[in-house]
Amino acid sequence: MDHAVLGTSGMRVSRLVLGTATFGVAPLEKEADRVVGAALDAGINMVDTANAYGNLAHFDREGVVPAAQRTSAEEIIGAVLGSRRDSLLLSTKASEQVGPGVNDSGLSRRHLVEQLDRSLRRLRTDHVDLFYAHHPDPDTPLDETLYVLDELVRSGKTRTYGLSTYPAWQTMHALWICDRRNLRTPACLQVRYNLVARQVESEIAPLAGEFGLSLLAFSPIAGGLLTTAEARERPYTGETRWGGGAFTDSQVAAAARLEEIARRWGHPPARLALAWLLRRPSVAAAIIGPESAEQVATSAAAVPLARELGDEQLAELDTIGSAGIVDPRPRPSRARS
Repeated sequence: MDHAVLGTSGMRVSRLVLGTATFGVAPLEKEADRVVGAALDAGINMVDTANAYGNLAHFDREGVVPAAQRTSAEEIIGAVLGSRRDSLLLSTKASEQVGPGVNDSGLSRRHLVEQLDRSLRRLRTDHVDLFYAHHPDPDTPLDETLYVLDELVRSGKTRTYGLSTYPAWQTMHALWICDRRNLRTPACLQVRYNLVARQVESEIAPLAGEFGLSLLAFSPIAGGLLTTAEARERPYTGETRWGGGAFTDSQVAAAARLEEIARRWGHPPARLALAWLLRRPSVAAAIIGPESAEQVATSAAAVPLARELGDEQLAELDTIGSAGIVDPRPRPSRARS
């Protein structure tokens, strides 16, 4: 397994990260230990979770016990890691609605401090390595959120922090605040990024390269879109996994184009999609969401494949989907002065 340095934190993260958004649903709780074990055996050294993963109602699906009776993803991870926790990097997030109260969401001091403490109890650890502001909060001044995140690092409850799903302008604003207020800067940005969702290439990726931020890409195979036609016909793929819509005609056409290339080159489509992503500028890791140990093995093979793909192959993969690129060339990363 290859590794990349996580922003300016000095921590090295495996090029694949184990995502746990649907833990408790797919895989089921009883199968989670096997999936985690397969990830560790493959050399993955980071597990990514959130306080809102697994046991909320929008994860409900036929054949799975309802949300109120399910164990949360954080609790599952806390139970299965055991003594293995010390050898891993662990990340979690807060801001999504996790209760009925008006203060049960957002990025206020109250919510962030309270939710990280609860996450630590569920994860059975005294700290996480990376704590994310899961989504921007229009009701809390960005200064307030950044002050709290800086304090949580100073307290030792998290080693560093990141921003998730933030637009470029707000990320830039955060960096400006940190510079003016002498606060720690985020180490990374968690973004949706795959062959058919490439909006980050217009502003976020150049920003990350310029200011030394790492990108951690979620939905790297678009929720199963970039796999096979058979997989796309499953009842729960893409946004349907949490109550969203089905794939569009243009998305399916792009996936069919990837399948054609994959047949010609002799690789599974998902492996090619992951390998392409790992070669993109500023991408430190792709966050995979395997539902079985076998899917972990398929994904892990993308890491050596990423090293092997030639420029012509990358250029052909680059034609899939809508890029919307301002300048796709790698930029030299540098720390902020």
